[in-house]
Amino acid sequence: MNVYTTDKIRNVVLLGHGSCGKSTLAEAMCYLAGVTSRLGSIDDGNTVSDYDKEEQKRKISISTSTIPIEWDGCKINILDTPGFFDFVGEVEEAISVADAAIIVVSGKSGIEVGTQKAWDLCEEYNIPRMIYVSDMDIDEVSYRQVVQDLVDKFGKKIAPFNLPIREDEKLIGYVNVIQEKAFRWENKEATPMDVPDYSKEYLASYRDTLMEAVAETSEDLMERYFNGETFSENEIRSALRTNVCDGSIVPVEQGSSIYCEGVYTLLDDIVKYMPSPENRKMSGINTKTNEIFEANFDFSKPKTAFVFKTIIDPFIGKYSLIKVRSGVLKTDDVLYDPNKDEEVKIGKLYLLRGNKTAEISEVHAGDLCALQKLDISTGDSLATKATPVQYAKMNISTPYTCQRYHAQNKSDIDKIAQSLAKLQAEDPTMRVVNDAENHQSLIYGMGDMHIDVIASKLLNEYKVAIDLTKPKVAFRETIRKNADVESKYKKQTGGHGQYGHVKMRFEPLGDVTKSYEFAEEVVGGAVPKNYFPAVEKGLAESVQRGPLAAYPVVGVKATLYDGSYHPVDSSEMAFKVAARQAFKDAFMKATPVLLEPIVTLKVTVPDNFTGDVMGDLNKRRGRVTGMDPIGGGKQVISADVPQMELYGYCTQLRSITGGAGDFEYEFARYEQCPSDVQAKEVEARAAKVAADSESDD
Repeated sequence: MNVYTTDKIRNVVLLGHGSCGKSTLAEAMCYLAGVTSRLGSIDDGNTVSDYDKEEQKRKISISTSTIPIEWDGCKINILDTPGFFDFVGEVEEAISVADAAIIVVSGKSGIEVGTQKAWDLCEEYNIPRMIYVSDMDIDEVSYRQVVQDLVDKFGKKIAPFNLPIREDEKLIGYVNVIQEKAFRWENKEATPMDVPDYSKEYLASYRDTLMEAVAETSEDLMERYFNGETFSENEIRSALRTNVCDGSIVPVEQGSSIYCEGVYTLLDDIVKYMPSPENRKMSGINTKTNEIFEANFDFSKPKTAFVFKTIIDPFIGKYSLIKVRSGVLKTDDVLYDPNKDEEVKIGKLYLLRGNKTAEISEVHAGDLCALQKLDISTGDSLATKATPVQYAKMNISTPYTCQRYHAQNKSDIDKIAQSLAKLQAEDPTMRVVNDAENHQSLIYGMGDMHIDVIASKLLNEYKVAIDLTKPKVAFRETIRKNADVESKYKKQTGGHGQYGHVKMRFEPLGDVTKSYEFAEEVVGGAVPKNYFPAVEKGLAESVQRGPLAAYPVVGVKATLYDGSYHPVDSSEMAFKVAARQAFKDAFMKATPVLLEPIVTLKVTVPDNFTGDVMGDLNKRRGRVTGMDPIGGGKQVISADVPQMELYGYCTQLRSITGGAGDFEYEFARYEQCPSDVQAKEVEARAAKVAADSESDD
């Protein structure tokens, strides 16, 4: 591929609901641009972008693919993203380096939740967008209805650039709204034809919308528009490019990706109307001077780049995908990573198209490329040591769904840890947590499918198997009443024996953030001072696994007030054992209770789902504490919910809201759990102890 300057580059991300046709559109673009000699298909598993075995097996996109193509003297970097919400991190990585977006809407399915989410992301990142309505080859699809729905949803900035033409219920061409001309598709060519009568009314309406937008770009054009003058095609296109780049117009185009109809026009319009990186602002911080560095994709400034994605493949190795934000990167350049405070020699520069690589000699500001086998991570900045620029990291969603995992084969534990670390380097929305307190290893992801894909990748790519189970909830044990106990540990084994005798009071501490508090009120040397630490050590060991259900103990105050000792047989160990026995005895007498973790949950949902969501929270023993409207027809519902009730909540919330709901939570406090929950946990613990003792036999 040729080297392209900044003004000839278009970085375009494909967004939309799952299975709306993004990868099929990318495939059609590749075919028309001559990248492939035949069209691949999702069903056959041979598309350029969905090359991963998991993607081919599930027939969905899981990772973002970069697909550079050449069109009309320009380079278009297509970023094909997943539509399923579990893989939103891939979308966030891609959109952080995109300069424009194409939101793909299935003409058959219409506007879906993923369409709205794609629009919201474009608003958040302030990037211009086009809408491409796919599936127009299906007869019952109404383009006019889709356009009307888009206008109702997103307002008057929606502006159709073309209309479909059908004959005998087949899509055969299109009407160009700007030129007011009709074209018939014949092979890869578009030949002129007459505008059908049934299209003229809508053509006039859509053109009026465009002309109003054109007129609003300058006072001169506005005056001419009111005087009834017509604009030249060049004036219209120039004004529309301004409108599209500033987001005041969102063009709508249509076609059939599987037949490559309408895609040629879309590619032309990407080049004509979408901004190049030189039209975008970008700044970082010079860590040496603490001044703002205005990169702005200027090729004449010092070299800087940003790592937006990492790919670690067991077969092809590690690739770091970067966007050059200033300067011109060349083979064997030495760059500096301010995040790690070290220099890296970048070696060769690669273009990554799906899983195929090609070397390139240099990459200009605004372009994307890949670096191989470097110790750099997603979100790192690269610059020169003389101008060490650091860019802000991208916003990546936090995972809240978790599963516990076990190695099927104990000998694989180390290999699983190494493999998970590689997957985590690729996927910033995945977290691996070693919960030592509850003796469990957890995988956090964006949803159940996300975690299922992680387990599947471990098996198929790294040849290690794990089992996924429900995570243990971090219960705590405490007491509600006081208890006064005496405990004596006495053992005679010939020679020196063991003797420890304590009298202790136990009471609620009133502070469940502490495990225990130890005090002594011994008078007259009944228990010598040198044994006090042993008594406390016995307590410290006891609170790690409570007598009720083997959970950590909190909020207990223990006071040693009397006891006795033997001048020969007493020892630290004897007093430690006596204290442990006293603790166990007192704990069960002092009305022991289980405490469960309560989280503060925030659920963001469209207004029309608030009743259903609140009803579901009530079933989960949740207490709604507030509702805040946030605009855009959405509410944030705040609630206190027991953590154990949130298992499977991601799937349920998506089911209730059709995928439109989001949630987040954080630990709030511990509260006493209901008696039925406590009884169930204690019974489960007793059953486990019995099972363990049987296996020991």
